[in-house]
Amino acid sequence: MYATRKLIDDGPQGSPPAANLSAVPGLFGACVYSFMCHHSLPALVSPIADKSRLSRFLAFDYGLIAAFYLLLALTGAFAFSHLDDLYTLDFVPGDCGLGKLGWPAEVLDYFLALFPVFTLSTSFPIVAITLRNNLKSLFLTEGRHYRWCLRRVLFPVLAVVPPVLIAMSTKNLEILVGVTGSYAGAAIQYIIPALLVHSARGRTLEVIGMGVKNEFASPFYGKGWVVFVILWAITCIVLVTVNFIDILFFSHGR
Repeated sequence: MYATRKLIDDGPQGSPPAANLSAVPGLFGACVYSFMCHHSLPALVSPIADKSRLSRFLAFDYGLIAAFYLLLALTGAFAFSHLDDLYTLDFVPGDCGLGKLGWPAEVLDYFLALFPVFTLSTSFPIVAITLRNNLKSLFLTEGRHYRWCLRRVLFPVLAVVPPVLIAMSTKNLEILVGVTGSYAGAAIQYIIPALLVHSARGRTLEVIGMGVKNEFASPFYGKGWVVFVILWAITCIVLVTVNFIDILFFSHGR
């Protein structure tokens, strides 16, 4: 909203190039990170009783997500002459010009600046608790008694301390987004689901047998799609790695 208002009042301040092929490797990490929402799909799909129109619902959902991302990207690219890696840092309280519109706009002014704090303070505890429980399930045997310090101290520390140390050691959001988006994101979003689908299809054929038709089967049921997804994940990882090498070893001499 503010970027659109700034465009209307001040005109375009930025002049991004129509194409920049050298920035393509960095784009992949951000894209994978941005659409890393597959873990939310079961919650969207399960309540839908009539799954005959499921493909249309999911297409609309992803189309809406893409529309919002394009709206944010295009308005920001032209409204500001320089963009910070963290977009909300461009909305500095007092510089946005919203204060003159009254106290509701001034509250919005500070909300934009504090938006990363709100999102992290709500999502980080949930993610940390999930990671702690996953670590317990991975390393602890069900039904066996363990010491209090192991269950209550060690696993919460393993879940909380590494991300805190990473956050304190670097401010380069491009590398952080690339690492979490490409390496972890590609594994979670592409490689693991593709391998699970491949394994599940094999087990299904063993249990049910051939000749059973599923009327709600995905249009991407061929084995070629599984191979394509894995190759796409490898491509993303390679391109982001090339981008890291360029940033760490070659960008300083430019």
